[in-house]
Amino acid sequence: MVGLAAQAGHPVYDVIGVGFGPSNLALAIAAGERGAAGPRALFLERQAEFGWHRGMLIEDATMQVSFLKDLVTLRNPASEFSFLTYLHQNGRLIDFINHKTLFPLRIEFHDYLEWAAGKVGDVVRYDREVQAVRPIRTDGVIDAFEVTSAGQHGTSVDRTRNLVLGVGLKPYLPAGITRSDRIWHNQELLTRVRELDGRTPGRFVVVGAGQSAAEVTAFLHETFPKSEVCAVFSRFGYSPADDSPFANRVFDPDAVDEFYSAPEDVKQMVLDYHGNTNYSVVDAELIEALYSRMYRERVLGTERLRTFNVSRVVDVLDTDEEATVTVESLSSGQKAQLAADVVVYCTGYRPADPVALLGEMGELCRRDSEGRVKIGRDYRVQTTGELQAGIYLQGGGTEHSHGLASSLLSNTAVRAGEIVESIVDSQAAQAVERPTAVPDFAGSH
Repeated sequence: MVGLAAQAGHPVYDVIGVGFGPSNLALAIAAGERGAAGPRALFLERQAEFGWHRGMLIEDATMQVSFLKDLVTLRNPASEFSFLTYLHQNGRLIDFINHKTLFPLRIEFHDYLEWAAGKVGDVVRYDREVQAVRPIRTDGVIDAFEVTSAGQHGTSVDRTRNLVLGVGLKPYLPAGITRSDRIWHNQELLTRVRELDGRTPGRFVVVGAGQSAAEVTAFLHETFPKSEVCAVFSRFGYSPADDSPFANRVFDPDAVDEFYSAPEDVKQMVLDYHGNTNYSVVDAELIEALYSRMYRERVLGTERLRTFNVSRVVDVLDTDEEATVTVESLSSGQKAQLAADVVVYCTGYRPADPVALLGEMGELCRRDSEGRVKIGRDYRVQTTGELQAGIYLQGGGTEHSHGLASSLLSNTAVRAGEIVESIVDSQAAQAVERPTAVPDFAGSH
């Protein structure tokens, strides 16, 4: 790869990935599978070890995407990082085949991700939170970045020609709601339940109508057989996810090309039409199971599972003794108060400003009329001529340009390959333009 003139003793990476969830894990694999021709990569992760939605690894919860949409298969079916290879190495391949399912347990898929992360551990530094990204200028243009990160073992500074921002989405809570011992976001469910240390809350209130809300409701109802669980949502009932074959094509790699090149009004139309493949929807089997529980309890006269449909939470008063939840019926306007020991908000996630880490350099990133960052088909942020080093987005901040699969596992393998391809091609083009470039500095990960 093309070199960069820099101070002696500073290794220069071809790419630094900020965050090490499934997206950047797939990127690390895609880069590594190119061998010596691939970009020299480093990944910085603020967690102490690999982890992906650990708080929602409910024992019987299954994935909502096929195991074939793993970290590599859609890009390289022969990869040694495939879910099938993981199963084979763990002696479960035949058992999984006999199970006759495309959807493994979520906890098993997490184990697969940990297994894959362990195989590329030499390019990752855990317990490293990126604090600043500063420009490195050559002949008046920014052609590299200086990345400062910190952790328990001090602060370090690394240099790179390209950044891949894979920091994910942030848990969302409604305005005025603050987490506490009684108010949780579902992201932390299992951690919070363990902290109860055997105590049995009298009543849980679960806010939300999507898959996570339904899973949390079912989990709490089963885990705490003496507790009441109240589900509050604005819909008449849980809505089933559209996972039919034709609708699922919206997640195909080819669909990204079609979406990216479509006019803005068509993009919005597609997002509106097919939002029910992913947002505020629930697997049909889980809906059936929850309804069966409610009906059984009604027959037995022991109604612990209650729903407040066509309703919303308008106020929560959190005290040392309890949380008083005011629920308003959207149809009648009547209000009811529920004394709850725990309120779990299953209100999803929101993307942060995807280029916030860049500081003042963020002003060099082009934005559209809606204020959204402009992104190339290769997931590279479009910038002014002054900023020539590459910035790529993984996941958050790309749905408006690349469609519904942009932050989901469905297209992770292909997306990672496209980003690596773009980085390699860009570096090759620069090498042609600057044939006298200084060779890469040697440096360890």
